Amino acid sequence: MRRIARLTTGSALVIASTGLGSPASFAGDSGSLEVHPSTAEPGGTVTVSTEACGRNGRGTGDARDLGAGEFKLSPGTHKELAVGQFTVPEDARPGTYEIGVRCKNGKEAHGDVTIRHGGPSGHVRTGVGGSVGPDTTQIAAGTAIIAAAAVGGTLLLRRRASGAQDS
Repeated sequence: MRRIARLTTGSALVIASTGLGSPASFAGDSGSLEVHPSTAEPGGTVTVSTEACGRNGRGTGDARDLGAGEFKLSPGTHKELAVGQFTVPEDARPGTYEIGVRCKNGKEAHGDVTIRHGGPSGHVRTGVGGSVGPDTTQIAAGTAIIAAAAVGGTLLLRRRASGAQDS
């Protein structure tokens, strides 16, 4: 009798713990959030998409950490994706920011966007090359070398051609 009681109690505990654990696994269910481009510059437009909202799903995106505020997600061209866009503020600082989405079905999705500022603009002073500006002395020397090579090549070809006729 004691054996049956232990077996029944053990089975009941297993069933109870399994049954109680299932709802917790669905609470706060989250999915992935595709962020494109994943690296953006201030003033750029970022598009996010997720399957967490379900077919023809809608939701609200949160880019407040970045300073872009909230944005709406609606069904995209692929009905299983909810899609939204936001613009990176001009005064956004470089770094990685989390973007979140809360769907109307209660699910959430999170992704990251990295903000970087563009590289230098204008001439880069590397020492040589076209970035410094035109140098007339170097242009004249290069032209003289090319002219000398052309004249020397022409004379050499004429000399070979006249030598071939004498034979």
